[in-house]
Amino acid sequence: MTSKFGATQIGLVQFPGSNCDADCIDAFKRLFQIDLQLIWHEETSLPSRLQGLILPGGFSYGDYLRSGALASISPIMQAVKGFVGKGGSVIGICNGFQVLTESKLLPGALLKNDSRKFICEYAHLSVAGGDSVYHRKLKGSLYKVPIAHGEGRYYVDSEGLKKLGANGQILFQYAGTDGVLSEASNPNGAISHIAGIVSENGRVLGMMPHPERASSELLGSADGQKILEAFLETVG
Repeated sequence: MTSKFGATQIGLVQFPGSNCDADCIDAFKRLFQIDLQLIWHEETSLPSRLQGLILPGGFSYGDYLRSGALASISPIMQAVKGFVGKGGSVIGICNGFQVLTESKLLPGALLKNDSRKFICEYAHLSVAGGDSVYHRKLKGSLYKVPIAHGEGRYYVDSEGLKKLGANGQILFQYAGTDGVLSEASNPNGAISHIAGIVSENGRVLGMMPHPERASSELLGSADGQKILEAFLETVG
């Protein structure tokens, strides 16, 4: 089946230690007929016709110092910052979210899970209030998407949290299967149950859950397809 997104130019940044790039390549090809353009971390520029960018999950630079810290100062990130500054659409998944916060492209930080253990399980995501393309496309549903991280506990100070709420930047929150936020439904102790946020202009998304791993019922959930499609809808 032909996809309306097939001609969209999407890049994927590969860092040493990225290990979810293959999952993204498969999902975008299978679901949207998009061949992702691979961009090595040592590059200093992005393809000229690029419309969107993916920072994938994994353990960039072995997670040394802090998750995402070394990747945030790799050569390609200056070009990524320039792309964002011009209104480019970016999705950072798991380690990609950590890179976005370390690069100050999104506020807050990702800390060690409350349990101090690596967590690998399905999570259910509710959509908070907001007016971004993501909020408009995804609101009203609960999304079953896997998480796999040791440092996924989102934190921002009280003033930052107020700003996120006031700006409608909180996108995903960890919830129960009934959509209710509770201590039991918050797998890593994230402040305000936050699993994903967007930038003020709504074009940059960082999320700890892996939508590319929820792209087929054979994998246990196809809910991630709607999230990836919402990302493509932000591309101008």
